Amino acid sequence: MAKSAAAKKFAAEPAVRPVHVGDLDRVIHEKTRLAILSALAVNSSLTFNELKDIVNTTDGNISVHARKLEEANYVSCRKGFEGRVPRTEFSLTAAGRRAFERYLNHMEALIKAARGE
Repeated sequence: MAKSAAAKKFAAEPAVRPVHVGDLDRVIHEKTRLAILSALAVNSSLTFNELKDIVNTTDGNISVHARKLEEANYVSCRKGFEGRVPRTEFSLTAAGRRAFERYLNHMEALIKAARGE
């Protein structure tokens, strides 16, 4: 019995793993942490004040969320001085870049699934 073109196409498509919202990285998914990682993904490093300005939040918010990302090994923090002025600089770690890529891929899959693509 010959298969229809639609049946052949369906049979040839690989099985796709269902996309679940619950699979999102909860460390990254919080909006301030997502903003921090997004900023660091396109900059090799940013100072505390640069990051605060880009994310448009308070000192306390940057501190709390950067610490959470640092604890997850997604962000590294270097503290030093520029003259007599303290300087804190953040950068994305290799693990952070991989986690951010996974997060973006997951979000793209969710968007495609929601659009029926």
